[in-house]
Amino acid sequence: MTKIHLITKINAPINQVFDLARNIDVHQQSTASSYEKAIDGITSGLINLNETVTWRGKHFGIYLKHKSLISEMEFPTYFVDEMLEGHFKSFRHEHNFVEKNEKTVMIDTIEYQTPFGMLGRIFDQLVLKNHLTQFITERNKFIKKLAESH
Repeated sequence: MTKIHLITKINAPINQVFDLARNIDVHQQSTASSYEKAIDGITSGLINLNETVTWRGKHFGIYLKHKSLISEMEFPTYFVDEMLEGHFKSFRHEHNFVEKNEKTVMIDTIEYQTPFGMLGRIFDQLVLKNHLTQFITERNKFIKKLAESH
């Protein structure tokens, strides 16, 4: 199991950051470089508990699909998206939000397993973990810029 842990400090109220992080339209804008598009389930606006979204995006030169369920949510401090269908053996992304003095700390914890045994683990170590870390970091920078510009 691979784990990625990211912390992003944002000069904006927690409610605003929480809503930006679960906004399908914002996700599509922030991941435009990989042509991410919501193609099924909730395809725009805010996603909520027990709702699903299927993403289609271009990674490593090919289009991939990833269906996620919002399996847990506590407004405005926490939500989890978990893969229902996709190319991982398992994928879980915890989003935590902590507010201090009208500023928000956004904490991402991603845990996943790759398929294909040893080959999957080698691909993860050489390419995938860095790709996912950069992908989420860029998304978080976009959310931060959007939140702080309001």
